[in-house]
Amino acid sequence: MISASGFLANGSDTFHATTSRTVEAALGHELPQLEIRFHDLAISAELVLASKQGKHDLPTLWNHAKTSFVGLCNRKHSVTKDIVHPVTGVLKPSTMTLVLGQPGTITYNGLTKAELQHHLPQFISYTGQRDHHYHTLSVHETLAFAHQCHGGAVVPRHVLDALVHGTSDENADAVRVLEALYAVYPDVVVQQLGLTNCKDTVVGNAMLRGVSGGERKLVTVGEMEFGMKPQSAARHLKKTIVVTLVQPAPKVFHLFDDVILFNQGYIMYHGRGSDSVGYFEAMGFTCPPYRDVADFLLDLGTPQQDQYLAVGDGATVPRLPSEFASLFQQSAMHQAMVDCAKGPTSPQLLADTSSYMQQTPAFHNSFGKSVTHVIKRQFTVVLRNRAFIISRVMMTLTMGLLYESSFYQVDPQLPQVVIGVTFQSLQFFIVSQIPNLPAILDNRHIFYKQRDANFFSTLSFVVAYSVSQIPFATLETLVFGNIMYWVSGFVTDATAYVTYMCMLFLVSFTFSAWFFFVGSASPDLHVAKPLAMMSVDVVILFDGFVIVEKDIPVYFIWLFWINPVAWVMRALAINQYTAPVFQNDTFDGFNYKLALNQTMGDFQLRLFNFPTDTNWISYAMAFMLMCYVLLTFLSCVVLEAKRYHAHEHVHAPAAIATDTVADT
Repeated sequence: MISASGFLANGSDTFHATTSRTVEAALGHELPQLEIRFHDLAISAELVLASKQGKHDLPTLWNHAKTSFVGLCNRKHSVTKDIVHPVTGVLKPSTMTLVLGQPGTITYNGLTKAELQHHLPQFISYTGQRDHHYHTLSVHETLAFAHQCHGGAVVPRHVLDALVHGTSDENADAVRVLEALYAVYPDVVVQQLGLTNCKDTVVGNAMLRGVSGGERKLVTVGEMEFGMKPQSAARHLKKTIVVTLVQPAPKVFHLFDDVILFNQGYIMYHGRGSDSVGYFEAMGFTCPPYRDVADFLLDLGTPQQDQYLAVGDGATVPRLPSEFASLFQQSAMHQAMVDCAKGPTSPQLLADTSSYMQQTPAFHNSFGKSVTHVIKRQFTVVLRNRAFIISRVMMTLTMGLLYESSFYQVDPQLPQVVIGVTFQSLQFFIVSQIPNLPAILDNRHIFYKQRDANFFSTLSFVVAYSVSQIPFATLETLVFGNIMYWVSGFVTDATAYVTYMCMLFLVSFTFSAWFFFVGSASPDLHVAKPLAMMSVDVVILFDGFVIVEKDIPVYFIWLFWINPVAWVMRALAINQYTAPVFQNDTFDGFNYKLALNQTMGDFQLRLFNFPTDTNWISYAMAFMLMCYVLLTFLSCVVLEAKRYHAHEHVHAPAAIATDTVADT
């Protein structure tokens, strides 16, 4: 077995060259490659204009109400901002392309995104600007989890089946190298990215000290299965790499094969980086020896370009990005790019698509394995947060002791007190879930990144989150439930006790799913918290205790019947008063059968319009499970279909904004 150090003993270039040469010998051709073509690709967005006529009134209630009403009545002005104007080009395999710029259709090996919808994330990874990670996981744990989600140490069967076109020794060497590489790949990534010294350090965040900002960015790069020196990967492993940088250093700039120069949505240049200076010199712009090439290119199309003019005052040179783009579209370089983009796809690329890309599953792991991996990760994250665990245990214990001191050995003949104790218990289990909202919203960005990369399915993540909440729900039920049940003086009956504890667990578990759904569906915490509190108010108001069923208006009665708390309140009341001790004719010296023609327990239940049939307990359990399944399904739908990203202010050109406002 080859170790990570053994693979990298002679450096990354040698490692990549040796690996590619060994595998290509068994494949009988070059490694599978990916060519990206874009034809007349354009991106635009509708922007809402801020009003220039608004006045800053004093923040009184009247002014706030007036401003809100006027805002609802006024029609919003919007403009269309062109982010990318129609462009055509090709990103070739084995190349690195640098995209420079101020702060249609796309095909992959001849196939559209729709044709490769489920397979594409396995071959194209995106490393964003922001680094979202679980801060309590170490660097190695983060990379190891990413590796597990991509199959772990198991080499895909369709890859092994393709290694049969060399000699028997070449085929065996290729299999041996790949199996060894897959087994130690996280360690290889750690060493290649220079993270060996901090591999056991937690990633950290603003509240927890961890690795540095640069190291955290490297973790992000490695997590997306890049984990290699880009130039070496492009040369030897036939990767297609596109990087967006602002003001790269000269050494970094010269590492790239091609350069795409963007400005205001226009492509001013797309070609070899070594040819870029000569291309613009032909237009009349000279790059001084003291100026970096990247900075020189970025200044073109801006007022800063005047310092590079090498022609006389009477000469005509492009000034605007649109003028540079127009000249580029007339160049032979652009015409060659268009011919390549519109030309036939290489037969070898088509063969790579059918024999490799389309054979790769959308998810490397089965549903069961995905759930197992995510559950292990979730438990690790939860158990590392010791402060949260201790505070939650102390909160549960403290609230239980406070409640029992207020409701000590209540009289069962006072149903308003007995059911009130139940009401307070359920309220605690509901409200105690709200502090999870900030963590849910923070971790949602991590889910977006990993789901878009096909680490796991949405259902796997939601189920794993639910399972990770079971220990907390169990702990709260045992601690709080036992204190409330025995100290408050509920019926001494084994069946009633077990039923009580099960119902409390179901409440905690179901409302954990409810607040997870609220966090998944809300754009930010400012929306999630009010929505959560409003939902708590509704379930408490229509639970059958604050307002009994017979007093709820008919147009609100549906809120009572879909309210999980109402079902649990009913079930726990029946569970208490249908116990054998309360179903006798006489209780505490009073003959209920003789005076009221019913047992003591039935009498207390009917005071709150509760039924006396014990089947309602089973109905309540089934209803809570149905609620959990429904909320899990809704969470999956929301997380799969909707993406909330950070809000950013976008500037629309003044000319566009003025014209649009004048038209409206």
